[in-house]
Amino acid sequence: MNLYAKIEARPAQPVIRIAGEDVLCDSSGALFLAEESILIVSDLHLEKGSSYARRGSFIPPYETGVTLTRLEAVIARYRPSAVISLGDSFHDDGGAGRMPDIYRERLLGLMSGRDWFWVTGNHDPSPPEGLPGQSVEELALGNLIFRHMPEGEEGEIAGHLHPGARIVQRGRSVRRACFATDGLRMVMPAFGSLTGTLNVLDRAFAGLFHRERLVAYMLGKAQVYPIAGSLLRS
Repeated sequence: MNLYAKIEARPAQPVIRIAGEDVLCDSSGALFLAEESILIVSDLHLEKGSSYARRGSFIPPYETGVTLTRLEAVIARYRPSAVISLGDSFHDDGGAGRMPDIYRERLLGLMSGRDWFWVTGNHDPSPPEGLPGQSVEELALGNLIFRHMPEGEEGEIAGHLHPGARIVQRGRSVRRACFATDGLRMVMPAFGSLTGTLNVLDRAFAGLFHRERLVAYMLGKAQVYPIAGSLLRS
């Protein structure tokens, strides 16, 4: 039996192939590898609110709790044996140390009983203070390589750019975070609750994808919608 058929997932979570490997795109913005039981999330940006507060800019300090709630839900759905956090897990290197105990305990509960890999990001180049798990610059698995900043390598799963997509239908413009891929590589959406998006047609993505093969898997409330690159708007 196909392992994906056993997953208690919401409808229309597409399984696609990246460099010959099957991956499932969840509408939460997480990626799941069923054969290996690995969940991947990118750009959590935990403790972004406290990072801004240190610089005198105050935003509601709830984003860490909201992100952890979303993370708890997707981990409960797929029950992975390992989690890869694909960089910028914290908004800065001191974020893990500032995390309130109530959030730290929730995160430790999610980490308990499974392998956890912290991929270093540009916001958090050092291992998270006081937390278990293995800190790595990148991680290779089969034909796939997981890193924070995309380089355009075949088999690459990266984050950093917070991809989003825009379409126009019947005069209505719709913007959503998305998985961006050409079947050879992928840039993941930001999972954090207080993160923006960058249009996949922006020049920051130039050279990363074969434009004629680009597909944006746009995130809906409970579904993921594949949109051909030719239908996207800047």
